[in-house]
Amino acid sequence: MAAGAAFAYVGAVDPNEPGHYPACPVRSLLGLDCPACGGLRGAHALVHGEPLAALSANALAVLAFAGFALWCLVWLAGAVRGRPGPPSLGGAGRSRAWLVGVAGVAVLAFTVVRNLPLGAALGT
Repeated sequence: MAAGAAFAYVGAVDPNEPGHYPACPVRSLLGLDCPACGGLRGAHALVHGEPLAALSANALAVLAFAGFALWCLVWLAGAVRGRPGPPSLGGAGRSRAWLVGVAGVAVLAFTVVRNLPLGAALGT
């Protein structure tokens, strides 16, 4: 519910207009794009039905939004079928450390590549 409210707010209040949201401290201090830079613009574009614009704002954020939406749909489907509780990402008895490690490496790689000239397509 909170994610839906956040998307509704970002859809209504355009992050492309200055003064509505705080500036990214990483970009302000270092001049580099952090992994989240462009995420609000991407969310705004998705709310307005512009997936290509969303991908060009921050491709990783769009993938994260899609993954979260899928996870929520699986949770809802489970609840409808009588299985309350969030779906497990690691399975019974398996560690989720590999998932955290893979996600961390992906975010780090995305951050490095997007700040290189060849990564300009990943969003700004």
